[in-house]
Amino acid sequence: MAWHQISVITQENIAPQLADFFSDLGAVSVTYMDAEDEPVYEPAIGETKIWSNTQVIALYELDADPELIKSEVYKQFNHDDLHDWAYEAIADQEWERAWMEYYKPMKFADRLWVCPTDQEQHESGTVCLTLDPGLAFGTGTHPTTALCLEWLASHELSNKTVIDYGCGSGILAVAAVLLDAKVAHAVDIDPQAITATISNALKNKVEDKIKTYLPEQFTAFQADIVLANILAKPLIDMAEQICALVVSGGQLVLSGILHEQAESVINAYQHQIIFSPLVQQEDWIRLEGVKR
Repeated sequence: MAWHQISVITQENIAPQLADFFSDLGAVSVTYMDAEDEPVYEPAIGETKIWSNTQVIALYELDADPELIKSEVYKQFNHDDLHDWAYEAIADQEWERAWMEYYKPMKFADRLWVCPTDQEQHESGTVCLTLDPGLAFGTGTHPTTALCLEWLASHELSNKTVIDYGCGSGILAVAAVLLDAKVAHAVDIDPQAITATISNALKNKVEDKIKTYLPEQFTAFQADIVLANILAKPLIDMAEQICALVVSGGQLVLSGILHEQAESVINAYQHQIIFSPLVQQEDWIRLEGVKR
């Protein structure tokens, strides 16, 4: 199957209106992209930030008429607000085959394998976590997740309780249980993350040891290990809340932090956490410490 892809560049305040109008005209999907290499860092929880100049990309079925769509858009919006209008027919892709070419088995600390379905590794002395890319973030390929998986695979988790705060795909919670944690509690603000975590727990046959929660469902308690792979700003904003989840003498692992953000995050936690030296992978770092 093929599709019509229509794109146009507009200002930040126009982009959401344009996206809605594309949808009203029958677009099957609408995407925002940066039109000028302008980074957008860490929106607040519940906030959606886009770029000053944003490329709005709409996907239509092949029987749609791009010229008619353009005409309707120009009736609704000022021509001077729309730039670089373009459209093309694009072929559908076999997404399953595409991700399989990119996503290969990965090994962490000689103890943990993370593998796509049908590529599982059964090496003596290791455990294998089966995970396929999905709607929620977290496959182990990104440095922030890899740093946390490396930590889990390098530590004794037997009989430990774990909280995975901001669980995404649930990869850290599942890995912790496979590595012999007693139970893992997975919390996320996104319902899709909860769905993905439950699915991945079932896939790895650890559903009886993984509990999932939206924040309003979660009653705070203290765990032996707390992992928070989020981003620096929410980590700083929720420092007291996250510290309160760690039992005295328990371990805290923070990730999703760029190297230049490390000092700010440390400052937010150091009154309660004794940090070890940071660990870096590419531009990202992991902070780990023990609660005083």
